[in-house]
Amino acid sequence: MSTAFVMSGGASLGSIQAGMLQALYEREIVPDVIVGTSVGAINAAYIASRPQTRTTALELADVWRQVRRPEVFPFNPVTALLGVTGRNFVVRNGPLRRLIAGRLEFDRLEEAPIPLHLVAVDLFSGRERRLSHGPALDAILASASIPGVFSPVDWEDTELIDGGVANNTPISHAVELGCDTIYVLPTATSCPLPSEPHSALAMAVHAMSLLVHQRLVADIEKFGGAARLVVLPAPCPAGIQPTDFSHADELIAQGYGRARHTLALEGKKPRLAVA
Repeated sequence: MSTAFVMSGGASLGSIQAGMLQALYEREIVPDVIVGTSVGAINAAYIASRPQTRTTALELADVWRQVRRPEVFPFNPVTALLGVTGRNFVVRNGPLRRLIAGRLEFDRLEEAPIPLHLVAVDLFSGRERRLSHGPALDAILASASIPGVFSPVDWEDTELIDGGVANNTPISHAVELGCDTIYVLPTATSCPLPSEPHSALAMAVHAMSLLVHQRLVADIEKFGGAARLVVLPAPCPAGIQPTDFSHADELIAQGYGRARHTLALEGKKPRLAVA
């Protein structure tokens, strides 16, 4: 028997996973393998080297409460202009690199106490890459390198970008790794809008959330027979932009409450548990 945590991308919505982890650890549900994409890769790397306890989840929640937008998305008008006129990115990843490095407890992926696998995308071929060996910090940055926002990350003989481009919730990789129980920690769900998006960014975010949700639904149907899937329900983040880190406290609480309820019902549900 092998249990995986699959942690999806979602930028600032990654705080939801800290609440979900608290609910999992309270029931002494711990992973043998962790698979992460984008911000899920950042959270996955944090827990992979720490005790699988509620205390670790609470500490991760505190990290999220302290994060501010300039630590992840520092806006520089000159760099933004160059991103339009001559560069393929808008934001330098230096601040994000420092934020991750300050909390990373191993140098290489294969040194993680709990086997850790991160998903990125080859910029040139468009192929998914599951990173299981190599420099941990570079791998995390690659998995979280949102295209057009951050610069691609050099990796071996190519460049890598955000894994969420191809597979935002990498259930397929956990199945390929032979895991027969998979807890899925998404960061958002598709939900009705009270009104149409009022900006180009809001419209793009909504469209992306629809695509991500459809892929998740398809993968649940596709892999439900290959493993026992427990998909923890993410709250509807209507009105919260992925660059807005000021809602961490409420998102953590919602992630915890919804996950706790789902896990309490898990034993009463059929093989595929989706709430």
